[in-house]
Amino acid sequence: MSDVVIKVENVGKQYHLGKVGTGTMANDLNRWWHIARGKEDPYLKIGSVNDRTSKSRVNDIVWAVNDISFEVKQGEVLGIIGKNGAGKSTLLKILSRVTAPTIGNIKVKGRIASLLEVGTGFHPDLSGRENIFLNGAILGMTKTEIKSKFDEIVDFSGVERYIDTPVKRYSSGMYVRLAFAVAAHLEPEILIVDEVLAVGDAEFQKKCLGKMKDVSGQGRTVIFVSHNMASMNQLCNRGIMLQNGALFAEGKMAEITPLYLNNSNTGSLTGKIIFDESQKPFQIKRISITNTIGAIIEKPIPSGEEFFVEIDYIFKEEVKKCNLTLIIQNASGETIWFLDRTDYYNEFFVADIGEYSSKIKIPNPLLKPGQYLLTVGLSDTQSNVDDHKFTILKFEVDAIQSLRSNRQGHLFLPTLWEMNKNV
Repeated sequence: MSDVVIKVENVGKQYHLGKVGTGTMANDLNRWWHIARGKEDPYLKIGSVNDRTSKSRVNDIVWAVNDISFEVKQGEVLGIIGKNGAGKSTLLKILSRVTAPTIGNIKVKGRIASLLEVGTGFHPDLSGRENIFLNGAILGMTKTEIKSKFDEIVDFSGVERYIDTPVKRYSSGMYVRLAFAVAAHLEPEILIVDEVLAVGDAEFQKKCLGKMKDVSGQGRTVIFVSHNMASMNQLCNRGIMLQNGALFAEGKMAEITPLYLNNSNTGSLTGKIIFDESQKPFQIKRISITNTIGAIIEKPIPSGEEFFVEIDYIFKEEVKKCNLTLIIQNASGETIWFLDRTDYYNEFFVADIGEYSSKIKIPNPLLKPGQYLLTVGLSDTQSNVDDHKFTILKFEVDAIQSLRSNRQGHLFLPTLWEMNKNV
């Protein structure tokens, strides 16, 4: 018996931008007449590539997903990566049977639990307790099965105090905590998780990754979408990369992530990025990479030259236990440095309402030549609210002036070598 649990064959999803149907009644009748006679839909032959940055000069029809084929085996953890608008969420909706493909076939063996966005499958007027039973029923579980898992679900989610409160009063973090706990604990054969875990705090993300490892270890299948390449490399054993709605690459996750990082506009060598105003109680406003005189660095940094990461952020309300985190990853998504403000000060800081700036010195001689990505996090450790900017800037370290060009390891540390001839 085949161990393939998902088989995707030439799947495509077409959308007519801004309209329902083909645009006119005549075109709708023409489509119906072709299909009624067993002929191909004439409007599948038109449509542009799903490039969100350009405007089509031909028509308003795009292929959100176009001619994608792959297989997923039982117990496999598949990561799907790609830029915003690449077609990841559309593909997950098709796999979850939220929407039907325009062309192609999907064969699925087993029950699917999916977490595609905050509040997926939840009724806002029902309590957390009622939604657990509702989701379980949707997954085809009996009331007895759900009851046996109920305490475990509530304990994992950490929202026990609010379990009898309507979920419309939950914060986005509480919503996703309970939703993931339900999806992961009600024993589906296939678990599909979109980027929603980024809503949760760092501690909960770590719990979720551990749970997904446990799920795959039990022989169940996981499909995971995220822009956090470190998490993808840690969890997924195979990956596919989508670009403009098409399958760009497929293989081992460690081989796919460098392709994504090199092709992604996120983390370009701009040296500075400014963020739009958000509704959060605090947020990062600007991140920049500067040299010793404060100038923005927009080119490779010479080996051996120190540089700085400058962060501007704003608080709209007082936060009593705040912290800053800086993560440097290499082009494969491996974490090289994890820098935390408490490592130096050994305490959290109190932030009043207002704007702040931080400047972190990076001793460059420790980094060997190559490209690196920067993740910055600002968090309230008391309420578990955060503002993380994953792999948001990319910088490059120039070649080391050394006779040894091919170096192993992650770091470079010029050290003093003494040599004496013994008489």
